[in-house]
Amino acid sequence: MTQFVGRVREALRGNRRVDPDVLLGRLDAVRGFLDAADGHLPSERLVPAHTLVERATGRLALSRDHTLVALAGATGSGKSSLFNALAHMNLSPVGVRRPTTGQAFACVWGHADEAGGLLDWVGVLPRNRFARESPLDGDDEAPLRGLVLLDLPDFDSVEAAHRVEVDRLLGLVDLIVWVVDPQKYADRVVHDAYLREFHRHKDVTVVVLNQADRLSTADLPKVLGDLRRLLEEDGLGGVPVLATAAVQDAAMIELRRLLERTVAERQAALRRLSGDVDTVLARLEDLVGGPAPGDVDKTTTRHLADALAGVAGVPAVADATERAYRHRAGTATGWPLVKFWRKLRPDPLRRLHLHTPAVVGTELAPGDSAPPVTSLPDPTAAQRASLGIALRSVTDSAAADLPEPWRVAVGDAARSRLGDLPDALDKAVAGTQLGVERKRAWWRVVGLLQWLLTLAAVAGLGWLVAGYIVRALGLPRFDYPMLGEVPAPTAGLIGGLVAGILLALLTKPFIRWGARRARRRAEARMRESVAEVGREHVIAPVRLVLRDYTTARDAYAAAGPQ
Repeated sequence: MTQFVGRVREALRGNRRVDPDVLLGRLDAVRGFLDAADGHLPSERLVPAHTLVERATGRLALSRDHTLVALAGATGSGKSSLFNALAHMNLSPVGVRRPTTGQAFACVWGHADEAGGLLDWVGVLPRNRFARESPLDGDDEAPLRGLVLLDLPDFDSVEAAHRVEVDRLLGLVDLIVWVVDPQKYADRVVHDAYLREFHRHKDVTVVVLNQADRLSTADLPKVLGDLRRLLEEDGLGGVPVLATAAVQDAAMIELRRLLERTVAERQAALRRLSGDVDTVLARLEDLVGGPAPGDVDKTTTRHLADALAGVAGVPAVADATERAYRHRAGTATGWPLVKFWRKLRPDPLRRLHLHTPAVVGTELAPGDSAPPVTSLPDPTAAQRASLGIALRSVTDSAAADLPEPWRVAVGDAARSRLGDLPDALDKAVAGTQLGVERKRAWWRVVGLLQWLLTLAAVAGLGWLVAGYIVRALGLPRFDYPMLGEVPAPTAGLIGGLVAGILLALLTKPFIRWGARRARRRAEARMRESVAEVGREHVIAPVRLVLRDYTTARDAYAAAGPQ
């Protein structure tokens, strides 16, 4: 008997006591995992963890002075008879037909009202609740004070609702006593569908071979040995295996003592929840494997910016900026006599609707909240394909070592704001100061010289015309001043024209150089604006997922066995 008690104590305790504070810390870590993973991982993968947190919160908020024990078994196993024998009352209906009942019955050792909240939580109807309310402190039932014993419906019932009720209650109780009989103890239904699923709850699992009185003294050890072998295969090696007979008080002693120790230890609820945490963590293990995530590398970020620049039309705007510089510089420094014709030619930036105050560097007009929409051409198929490749590269770069569900989450995050990109890119380009909004100082100097030379030519022409009119009218002629061998009016006319043309020709190389420089500067500014859009709409959501993965990974580690 001493050896048996030692085996039972070792199996039931699992060689450890569960510290309530440690358990609460593990549950908080599971909540932290869910907070980080929700919205990123498939919801169906997180349902068991959410159920655990909700169930644990409910159980720990209720009485810890009561131990909730369930008798579970198949039809004909005698669990209802066992329930009545433990209670010393005929409380649960006994039958062999299927189904007998789909409702659970409860017996409370102590005042029923004290366990009312717990029974409400598990859903036992008031009419199915009973109590051992005798002065327990003075009789043999006192060691069981705080026990709440449930008789569950048959888990092999032909009624699907009964099986659902059994599964629900098995997820709530603190200790499970599996009741089998000599005829069906090896039934694969109980082993495959139930016992094997509880292999992480060895600390709160007891197996009872009921109706042992039907076996001979020689057969009982053999059946118990075979039952232990099957439990080993189920992963439940070492759990208490007891032989009982509801019709013999002596055959109930070991089970009663086990229940008394369980009630006295006040550990069953904590062990059950600890096993539930272990089970949930095992199901989540494939979601947190691998090293800590990296970040999107600079090369990938640059490729993304290049792809976004192509989609945003940055090359087209850069080309228009170069042509606009030449157009505006030529208008400012060209010969005034042909400047009118230049103004008739459209400004390249104006054709793209990029001549607004937001672009030229002045203040927005009152009421304007954003740059207007440009008229840039739609991106080509090649540019769209390049963007798709860049987005995949971002995912591969950031999530290469992450579990598959998190890689999918990173990919979804990279594309989460794809619909906002066209407007964001258009506004980024329209809101970039291209650097061609103001006239350069040297343009003004050259333009002033051109006007002076033009005035000299016009003055010389006017002087010559006046002299011609004087001669034509027969008036006294007047002599022109001479500049060397050339009359001053002629020198002014020809010199002004030739000098103006030469000055225009001399400024052309400077205009071309300035246009190329303006193009490079404008392209760099637009690329930076577009890159910022990429950081905000692509990189930032990806980094959020990576951060949440790290948080979930750390929380998972903190929720592990202490």
